[in-house]
Amino acid sequence: MIKLKDILLESSAPNLLIPRRIEGRVEKYVQLVIQKYIKDGSTGDLNLSGLKLTKLPSNLKNVSVGRNFSCGNTNLTSLANAPRSVGGNFYCSFNKLTSLVGAPRSVGKDFWCMGNAIKFTIEQVRAVCDVKGEIRV
Repeated sequence: MIKLKDILLESSAPNLLIPRRIEGRVEKYVQLVIQKYIKDGSTGDLNLSGLKLTKLPSNLKNVSVGRNFSCGNTNLTSLANAPRSVGGNFYCSFNKLTSLVGAPRSVGKDFWCMGNAIKFTIEQVRAVCDVKGEIRV
């Protein structure tokens, strides 16, 4: 057991602020964000960008996002578990996607998917999703 007196008397204190058990924290945070979004009625934007996810959580796959959904810049390799539909824009740019399988069935506005492992075509997007607005590849 480390005592405060011993730490203060040492010339260099040990690093007591080393994060422990960090694996799984981002995924748990994302699941809580999605649960709150659903509880609040799924009416606004849902932004998961920049969270360094490798996959989307399963509690998202039956959600209809009321406005915009963003999962850009998250290291995704797949769109499995993506929302069922998105009322506004769908952003999945700057990931590591190799397939669009699992994309929302319908997007009310624009679909953005540039900067992935594969340069997708407009035809590939339309094959998996009914996009009402523009498609940016």
